[in-house]
Amino acid sequence: MDSLDYQILCCLKENARENATNIGAKINLSTSAVIERIKKLEASGLISQYTTIINQNVSGRDLTAFISVRLEHPKYNEDFCKIVNEQEEIVECHYIAGDFDFIIKVITTSAKALEERLNFIKSLQGVSLTRTSVVLSTSKHEVCLLPKK
Repeated sequence: MDSLDYQILCCLKENARENATNIGAKINLSTSAVIERIKKLEASGLISQYTTIINQNVSGRDLTAFISVRLEHPKYNEDFCKIVNEQEEIVECHYIAGDFDFIIKVITTSAKALEERLNFIKSLQGVSLTRTSVVLSTSKHEVCLLPKK
């Protein structure tokens, strides 16, 4: 990856719908060269997907919480992940080091809906402890980091 690839990634990070002609004009590269570089970035796996970022406040899902989960034993990890991955309101699940085993991010509509989701998580086999932090505001939200130059 060179500086032109990096510049292309910067443009796509800002707006994944930016067309190759506009990107080329911004970085002084032909449209065909931009298209070829994007194809190579996709083929390498560096670009894995294009998506839409939905404003959760506008969508009505404006309550975000992080729930730390401790399991009794690692034998429960696989089943826990499988069940969590099926839940629409759980948007992230990370296996972590430290006092807890997992941290999950929940985006939901209300305190009542969060309570229901939390009770569901607590009822899963192997869950021994949870700790919930409710997000009051967000000062930074990046969906990806660009690779180092």
